[in-house]
Amino acid sequence: MSKPERSDNSVEVETFERLESAIARLVRSVEESARRAVSAESQVQEVKTQNVEMAGLVERFTESPIDAKDLMARLKRLEDENDDLRTRLDRGREGIERMITRIRFLENQK
Repeated sequence: MSKPERSDNSVEVETFERLESAIARLVRSVEESARRAVSAESQVQEVKTQNVEMAGLVERFTESPIDAKDLMARLKRLEDENDDLRTRLDRGREGIERMITRIRFLENQK
């Protein structure tokens, strides 16, 4: 059986509807990205404010602003290292889970 031929008009209408749908999805995506950007900017500003407050507190408890800067820099390095270690642990757990899955699969093949 052959497909019935569609008129050029129906093809144009279908193409236009698909284009309209794609544009609507794109607009929603851009709007969501804009909302997320505003939220991220707000969070960044909040973190900056917290960092300034923390730096002020550290400076009050150290003997000089230089000591406070060194302490804050060390804290930042330790936080970055902590994030890196967490990421490595997560990747390690994922690798172990994959190996366990393979072992179970091989055991079931016996």
